[in-house]
Amino acid sequence: MAKILEVKDFHFYYEEIHAIKGISFYIEEGEIVTLIGGNGAGKTTTLRAISGLLNGVNHGTIDFLGTTLNKIKPHKIAALGLAQVLEGRHVFPHLTVKENLMQGAYLRKGNEIKIDLEYVFDLFPRLREREKQLGGTLSGGEQQMLAVGRALMQKPKLLMMDEPSLGLAPLIVNEIFEIIKRINKDGMPILLVEQNSNAALSIADRGYVIETGEIVLADKASNLIKNEDVKKSYLGH
Repeated sequence: MAKILEVKDFHFYYEEIHAIKGISFYIEEGEIVTLIGGNGAGKTTTLRAISGLLNGVNHGTIDFLGTTLNKIKPHKIAALGLAQVLEGRHVFPHLTVKENLMQGAYLRKGNEIKIDLEYVFDLFPRLREREKQLGGTLSGGEQQMLAVGRALMQKPKLLMMDEPSLGLAPLIVNEIFEIIKRINKDGMPILLVEQNSNAALSIADRGYVIETGEIVLADKASNLIKNEDVKKSYLGH
């Protein structure tokens, strides 16, 4: 399978702080790949660096579908087909659900936008029910659905998700992860950062363990979930 994203020997510095220390990983077509690790390990920094959202010095390469992303502006990275669902959801509180979703399609034109809006409403029936409701009045789980739907309206070639289960009730977490599996089954490769390592590894194809800015372990998700060190450190066993 072809590689969608490949990060090679990537370093990132916030001024004097060496936050990411030479990580390398890749995602192939159709995969769910997860980055797991504790708070402050560098997971979110990695996603934001890929998306071009950070100001700092970087070395190494980030290649996305044959284009090197280093030093490319975020809006141009988005135009290449890379979408990120940010930690904390960040919906537009004073726009309706439909208006929020249409913000995801701001780079697009044509009739396919309507088709994709129907796809999002099919994935998230609650968003259809609340189509005219303001984003800021939704529950946390509904706002997460809206953030995912908005990213899908971009029609991305890779979807990156940062802590989609954060602050959500267990039943809603299960629902969100079932939807992530369906999106992937429909052909979307996904890079997933998630504190709930058990849930992430249960749906991923492969995983990388990151500690203090370094990847310390990489394997199939089915192997990582059985790894004694991973169990002890990240899975609550």
